[in-house]
Amino acid sequence: MSTVMPRLAHRGPVLYLRSRALPAGVAALIGTAAVTYWSARRLLDLPSLGANALVPVVVLAPLLAAGAIGTGLHAYSDDLDRTAVRAWWPRRLVHLVTLTACAAALLALALPGHSPDFGWSAAVRNVLGATGICAAGAALLGARLSWLPTTVYLSAVYLAGAPREPGGTRVVWAWPLQPGPVTGAWTTAAALFVLGSALYAWLGSRPEHERPV
Repeated sequence: MSTVMPRLAHRGPVLYLRSRALPAGVAALIGTAAVTYWSARRLLDLPSLGANALVPVVVLAPLLAAGAIGTGLHAYSDDLDRTAVRAWWPRRLVHLVTLTACAAALLALALPGHSPDFGWSAAVRNVLGATGICAAGAALLGARLSWLPTTVYLSAVYLAGAPREPGGTRVVWAWPLQPGPVTGAWTTAAALFVLGSALYAWLGSRPEHERPV
């Protein structure tokens, strides 16, 4: 018995990560970064697009990365999570923050040296905001639908042709389309990430068999 417990304690984090399909999530993030790199190269070869050539990339790539992270927050053993002796929120938080940092780093590497307005800085900011919305979606709707609020919001802002010039209230509601150095857009994205992460860490992913109220 004395040898079994340390083994279980050592394997606990591994089993947790495997139950959240971490390898598949990391593979999806790497694939997203590869597509981002290829798409950025293609768009930069079109001089007619000018300085805003990478706007679709810095919006779509974080959306895909956040969706991959959100669906990986699914819990396959809701009853075990609820009856566990140790609190699960630290594991959830570390899991979410680690994958978010991984996604931000991969997209930053995929867009090095590009436009300071719509390059790696805007992509990293959008990863934070989009992942925060996905994390909140996982807690309220379930991990399998966590991508839906993020997709609806970012698509609506992008298709509405929200102004990309910094300043005013647009830095709050149109933060995905703001230039990278805009402080207000960063503040909004960071706030979304903190709130979404806290909600997911505390509540966990909503069980799939439960319907939202």
